[in-house]
Amino acid sequence: MRRALVLGGGGVTGVAWELGILAGLAEQGVDLTGADTVIGTSAGSVVGTRITTGTLAHAYEDQLRPPDGELAAKLGPTTLIKLGVMLARPGEEAAKWRRLGAASAKAHPESPDARREVIRSRIGDPAWPDRDLRVTAVDTDRGAFVVFDRASGVSLLDAVAASCAVPLVWPPVPINGTTYVDGGIRSPANADLAEGCDVVIVLAPGTQALSREHSISRQLARTGATRTLLVAPDPEALKEMGSNVLDPAYRKAAALTGLRQGLTLASEVAEIWG
Repeated sequence: MRRALVLGGGGVTGVAWELGILAGLAEQGVDLTGADTVIGTSAGSVVGTRITTGTLAHAYEDQLRPPDGELAAKLGPTTLIKLGVMLARPGEEAAKWRRLGAASAKAHPESPDARREVIRSRIGDPAWPDRDLRVTAVDTDRGAFVVFDRASGVSLLDAVAASCAVPLVWPPVPINGTTYVDGGIRSPANADLAEGCDVVIVLAPGTQALSREHSISRQLARTGATRTLLVAPDPEALKEMGSNVLDPAYRKAAALTGLRQGLTLASEVAEIWG
């Protein structure tokens, strides 16, 4: 039986909430960190890296500390509307992604170095683990969805920086002459990458897809898995996490509410995970 843990996007608070969920589950004896396949998109790429290259306990504890090293930003309604309009226009998906990349580069012509240091403060600069860790991004030069892994010839730090480069908020990330942005513009979780796995559990701080084709429910159906579960923030968690997923001030609260929710969900998750 092959099991996949899919970790979706959701900003600074999403990282904290996912680690809280995992910590709460682990406290109840349900350890998802040993998944055969770990798929990370945006915030999920940070979490996937932390749990496959270090310990869950340490990663969770980091979320409770002051958010030193983070850069405050806002992903508000105006930016979300702009993203939605650009991606809802008629035409090929590849063309939309190329246009979005160009718009993001124009909006943020500054060097991505400062943002890369933020990612380094979250994950360090580890080597790829000897595990099936996959990190998603979008190549805005070709307009192509990309999945980085240990065979890609790209450092894990660069892969995660690319996956976390929210368009119109942070500058695109250049890697080996190619420019990348957040894999979340394709899907909140890219759960279809778990195709072929028997059990798939998705942790998704945000569940709203920018297209019906890439909704989490449709992607889960395409995996062919016999047991699946989507875990999203409950109403209390949504309140505790605040309205701006990129606000580091809510990181600790997001981790604590994730822990609470993980403790509550342990029996349900255990039944699915096996």
